Amino acid sequence: MTETRTTCPYCGVGCGVVASVEAGEVRVRGDETHPANYGRLCVKGSALGETTGLQGRLLRPMLNDEEVDWAQALTAAGSRLREIIATYGPQAVAFYASGQLLTEDYYAANKLMKGFIGAANIDTNSRLCMSSAVTGYKRAFGEDIVPCSYEDVENTDLVVLVGSNAAWTHPVLFQRLVQARQANPALKVVVIDPRRTATCDIADLHLALTPGSDAGLFVGLLERIQGGESWPAERVAAFCGLSVTEVNAFYHAFITAPRAVTLYTMGINQSSSGSDKCNAIINVHLASGKFAREGCGPFSLTGQPNAMGGREVGGLANQLAAHMNFEPDDLSRVARFWGTERLAQTPGLMAVELFDAIARGEVKAVWIMGTNPAVSLPDSHAVCQALAACPLVIVSEVMRDTDTSRFAHIRFPALGWGEKNGTVTNSERRISRQRAFLAAPGEAKPDWWIIAQVAHQLGYGEAFRWQHPQEIFCEHAALSAFENDGARAFNLRDLVTLTREQWDNLPPYQWPAGALVQRRIVAVEPQIHGARPDALYPLLLNSGRIRDQWHTMTRTGYVARLMQHIAEPQVEVSVADAARFALQDGHLARLSSPRGVMVARVHICAGQPQGQLFAPMHWNGCFARQGKVNALVEGRCDPHSGQPESKQTAVRITPWQPGWQGELYARTLPELPAFVYWWRKAAAGVEHLTLASDKPLLDWIMTHCNAHGWQLHIARTSERSSVLAWHHGELMLGYWEGTTLPELAHSSVVPAFSHPPVGLVERHTLLAGRAAGERVEQGRIICSCFGIGETVIREAIADGCHSPAALGAKLRCGTNCGSCVPELKGLIAECSAKQKVA
Repeated sequence: MTETRTTCPYCGVGCGVVASVEAGEVRVRGDETHPANYGRLCVKGSALGETTGLQGRLLRPMLNDEEVDWAQALTAAGSRLREIIATYGPQAVAFYASGQLLTEDYYAANKLMKGFIGAANIDTNSRLCMSSAVTGYKRAFGEDIVPCSYEDVENTDLVVLVGSNAAWTHPVLFQRLVQARQANPALKVVVIDPRRTATCDIADLHLALTPGSDAGLFVGLLERIQGGESWPAERVAAFCGLSVTEVNAFYHAFITAPRAVTLYTMGINQSSSGSDKCNAIINVHLASGKFAREGCGPFSLTGQPNAMGGREVGGLANQLAAHMNFEPDDLSRVARFWGTERLAQTPGLMAVELFDAIARGEVKAVWIMGTNPAVSLPDSHAVCQALAACPLVIVSEVMRDTDTSRFAHIRFPALGWGEKNGTVTNSERRISRQRAFLAAPGEAKPDWWIIAQVAHQLGYGEAFRWQHPQEIFCEHAALSAFENDGARAFNLRDLVTLTREQWDNLPPYQWPAGALVQRRIVAVEPQIHGARPDALYPLLLNSGRIRDQWHTMTRTGYVARLMQHIAEPQVEVSVADAARFALQDGHLARLSSPRGVMVARVHICAGQPQGQLFAPMHWNGCFARQGKVNALVEGRCDPHSGQPESKQTAVRITPWQPGWQGELYARTLPELPAFVYWWRKAAAGVEHLTLASDKPLLDWIMTHCNAHGWQLHIARTSERSSVLAWHHGELMLGYWEGTTLPELAHSSVVPAFSHPPVGLVERHTLLAGRAAGERVEQGRIICSCFGIGETVIREAIADGCHSPAALGAKLRCGTNCGSCVPELKGLIAECSAKQKVA
């Protein structure tokens, strides 16, 4: 068994992973030597081995939904792109890339689009997560420099988390903070977030400010530091919806702390004034001197594994490669290095405006690489309409069917994690290797290879003659060092001459931030968000990530244990709003805006502020019918960064009590009638849907089974019905429905498909959806790492486990990634309160 050191493909923490393959099974553990995680992995990283199967993979090129060979697909792509460029010019072509791409892939795509097609219309889903941070850094420092490291978080006196639920979104870094605080009780933590999230578990102070008002809080802090008078604490408190006491407590903590680090992410960036918010944060660090020394600085946490690498190669439409800009000297430098006379001279279309241009017919061809804009972009229905009307849509993907690939004329099968070979750069500027340990499946190819082949089809093959990703990396490094006299901090001159062997064995490498040429305080005028609630749409909807899922679920949605914590779209509602809108916990609701509708299950949450809702952004058309939160979000963007305001959308919510709800398990899912709402849930070896509708489905299910000649086992009452379908002794389908969602012993249903019950009693038990024998259902899974459910945790608490440590010692929950510890504490507090009442 050979072990391979590689890097996790999820968030920007950039954890090292040790992978091995034994008897066809992929096993992973944290890399104890990697400086990002020192062996720790979150639950998603721990489950990486379960994402490497070939279920749903795109394994051959496709042309108009028919499988073809590579020569046909590449010829078609080249000829259609040449025709569009010849007729409409290079501005009619666009690429939309991803922070999931490796640096070498990103470099190749940017070089082809900007350098040889000759337009800058290459943007990326990183526009949706950190482009405001890029703008903020460039305005302050003259370059996109993140001037911090993870060690700063551990060696400081104050950590301020702003718009970041790091406990769930960057869990390994959060656990480093937890451990640092345990080692140094004097380290203080402030969390600034409208919601009370899991991150607040370690907060000394939680500022539940008005959504979108962050800039006012930091402008007031800047004035307190500098002695200004325009934003006194009273004005800040009114603007932010806080008390004067809270404002003063935060200001005192920041000013008196010898060292401070501010961690910020989507809650800041995803705003129509996100760039100004980033600069407001940077300003207080510059003005206070809490900058450019250990334990200090404004630290933007990237959301994706290679969002930073994309920034390095110029993957955004308003950048050139290697941190250069659309300025005469830089344009000349890049053109000479690439040996091209076709270099784009002006910035291209950013993500939202790019798809608007497709809708208007100005962009005739779009090549989408490793991302799912039909789900992730705001106003997703309009994005789908734009793609449906686009004359040429090319998609490079690992999965055969996604919301976006359904519109593709040409599909290229790309390599996935475990198969790819290249580099990524994490949030602290650390370059790490993603190494392949699995053979390429089917005819899947590296993204850089696909790009180079299309470049050859377009007549630019000489500039794309790479035979290995090491050659691309060294070219990228050489461009960063080319005519770089120190004016550009990004400089990989130490890596330019790496041999193949040296690149293969490259240890994690953090490029130095260097001496920043510019340190500028940028004037900021605080703005409130652009959403305008009214009588028709009275609530503010916030969207974001949950603990166990990733982006649009292309990997994580198929892993059963990652679907156990939150298994379907949900909406968090305050107690007051639940009463106001007649919502019940666990029941369904419809959310709507002028752009679309979403159906989600209600979760009444004490930490949710009144007048605000929260819904996850992950669900898509492959995992839910009308589960896309971005169907509601308006494409309102920051004018400087082009980043959409995904955090504040005016919506309304209404309860939905369907005629019935049900659970469907099947070896192969039938194509359900259009009137059925469904939510797909990963289960081992079987397909699982939760269903709801106002029209009956039971007779349709029985007709479907009879058409296959299956033997039916049926139970019907006025409130609940169930069907088991058998064929030659094997369970083919199980269906349970009721006026409310049936409570099933799911842990008994799934094994019945591989080991069907034989006895009549056992079959009747299964028909009733009950657990076999004395088995106790675990309830909702709290600890996904070890599959520990709420029921057994409550029992352990009742038996005397009154701390997370005690629960961990008995059940192991909370002892791996630590993400469930806040929920464990909540259950302990709840059980304790009930015992006191009793």
